[in-house]
Amino acid sequence: MSRRTARPRRPSAAPVSPVTAASPCPCGLPATYAECCGRFHAGAAAPTCEALMCSRYAAFVVRDVAYLLRTWHPDHRPAVLDLDPGQRWEGLEILETTEGSAFHTTGTVTFRAHFTAGGHRDSLHEKSRFVRYEGAWVYETAVFVD
Repeated sequence: MSRRTARPRRPSAAPVSPVTAASPCPCGLPATYAECCGRFHAGAAAPTCEALMCSRYAAFVVRDVAYLLRTWHPDHRPAVLDLDPGQRWEGLEILETTEGSAFHTTGTVTFRAHFTAGGHRDSLHEKSRFVRYEGAWVYETAVFVD
C-alpha cells in the first residue's frame, strides 16, 4: 500500500458573494471554479479520490446537494441531505492521501475542513474512505479524527 502526504493547502476564504465559474475554486487549488471542481459538479468524473474529496467540499460550499448525493456510495447514501443554511465553509486542508489514483480501487483522504456555524468557528477533521463504484470514485464512509 502506498502512502503519501499531500502538499498542504492554504485554507480558502469563504466566498462573500456567490461562487461563479470565474471565481477562485472553493477547494483552495489555484484554478477557477469552472476549471477545477465546477467541471466535476457539471458531470465530469473525478480522476482520483483526492479530486473527489475536494469537489465534495466545494459542493458543500456552493450547496450542490445533488452532486453530494450522486457521489455518495448507494449503500451509505442518505435519502435526504439537509444542509444548514447558517453554516459557512471557510477552507479545506488535505492532510494525507492514501492510494486513490487511477490505478487503485480504494483510497482515503484525511482532511480538515474549517467552518463557521452559529457565529462560532470550528473544524471537521475526518479520514474519508473512497471506492470505485461502477467505474467512478464515490465517497463511502468516514472516521472522525477529532
